[in-house]
Amino acid sequence: MDLKQIAFLGLGNLGTPIAENLLQAGYHLTVWNRTASRAKPLVDLGAKQTENLVDAITPGALVISVLADDAALEEVVSAGFLEKLGSGIHISMSTISPDTSRKLAGLHTAAGSSYVAAPIFARPEAVVAKVGNICISGDAKAREAVKPVLQNFVKGIYDFGEDPGAANVVKLLGNFMIGASIEMMAEAFTVAEKSGIGRQQIYEMLTQTLFAAPIFQNYGRIVANHAYEPVAFRLPLGLKDVNLTLQTATKVNVPMPIADLVRNRFISALAKGRDNLDWGALALGASDDAGM
Repeated sequence: MDLKQIAFLGLGNLGTPIAENLLQAGYHLTVWNRTASRAKPLVDLGAKQTENLVDAITPGALVISVLADDAALEEVVSAGFLEKLGSGIHISMSTISPDTSRKLAGLHTAAGSSYVAAPIFARPEAVVAKVGNICISGDAKAREAVKPVLQNFVKGIYDFGEDPGAANVVKLLGNFMIGASIEMMAEAFTVAEKSGIGRQQIYEMLTQTLFAAPIFQNYGRIVANHAYEPVAFRLPLGLKDVNLTLQTATKVNVPMPIADLVRNRFISALAKGRDNLDWGALALGASDDAGM
């Protein structure tokens, strides 16, 4: 199995820097994206480009997909895709429903290939710096085989076993916790602001002491400054993820009242025309409620 030969599908804000890191590490990439022009920086670095995604696949090799949602991924994994992949491995890095991962894993197994769910926790700048973290689950041999590939663009790899949906459960819950943290900081910083305390002041104190963790430091900076552009992760994708989180919780009979609140913040933000802002813009809801 030639894991140096990669078909790379999806060149969005995360896909592009992941692909760049792999090219720099000596992997041979054939890239495909719906908007073909996004491939140019990678072609300039030595990647090949194809207009037909199936043509990107080398039989018995590796496919990495970084696509927006369940529908986009299911559309890509066609009969032609699976036939061309043969005995190869598909690493799916999309944030999708655990059930979609399980369904796709079954289709791969029936076709003689392997599927590894590998959603990543990283904004684009973290991918560039190779400090993100990734969750993996799926076929045991395939998981071990792809770890050396993943190590080229993340710091930590966390293995959640053979259930193909397990990594997606963890990713959804992590994204829910980020959204809840954004809401928490938004409320706190808004109270501070209306009390005559600068948002930046409370951000600096709390994120250097009680909340000295990357999520609070990185997203806190965004919330403190109301800096929702440039966009790393669009607000509608945040709504997609919290909806999937609630669906996953419902299947196991777990109420998530905070997730419901975060979901409503996303819906309100979209209703106000904020769909082209970063998902951190859910924090504007607290300012709206406070008349600011």
